[in-house]
Amino acid sequence: MSRRRSRVPVGLLAVLGLLLALFAASPALAASYRYWSFWEGTGGKWGYATQGPSTARPADGATLGFRFSVSKDAGAEAAQPRAGADFESVCGSTAAAEGRKRVALVVDFGLPGDAPAGETPPQEAPRTACAQVAPEATAAEALASVAKPLRYNGAALLCAISGYPKSGCGEPIADEARPSASASATAAAPSPGGGSGPSAGLLAGVAAVAALGAAAVWQSRRRRR
Repeated sequence: MSRRRSRVPVGLLAVLGLLLALFAASPALAASYRYWSFWEGTGGKWGYATQGPSTARPADGATLGFRFSVSKDAGAEAAQPRAGADFESVCGSTAAAEGRKRVALVVDFGLPGDAPAGETPPQEAPRTACAQVAPEATAAEALASVAKPLRYNGAALLCAISGYPKSGCGEPIADEARPSASASATAAAPSPGGGSGPSAGLLAGVAAVAALGAAAVWQSRRRRR
């Protein structure tokens, strides 16, 4: 007596595959980092620099910003300098000199909540300075001319400006630690239950996939009748 071989419907396999993909695509909890971010001013707005300060060579009239903070995302979503990217407000009173270029610098030491344990920002408000340097000078050289001492690590990552912070360099911060005080006030509030469960979008996707799976099973049983 031959046995009837049961087959798993192709549609159900596809649904299961989609379900697994949804779980795989759920974003992992990204670590936060405490570091100096580097910014370039364009049109009065800050944009995350595409080069490091040791290789970037700003033109005469450039505006550069540096911000120390704890940021979830290393990049355009990091905390920006709290002062405007305005060359004239920083260098407007500094006369141009032959054979030199003017670079406006904004150095934001961040908020007390961003400081490493046992340290406080050297000043609350961002510091501004107009650097006059050689035409070929890098952003790092312009910064060093007005905010020594600087500290770098072995990978040429900027670790400290004006000696702040005294130690550490881009270290990750535990996710369960208190959120940075520099976080945007407009950030979405956590769910009432708290925790770090899957997002509402992911749950909705899982529910939709489950519904599709039920429909596929029903269609398969219907064809067998």
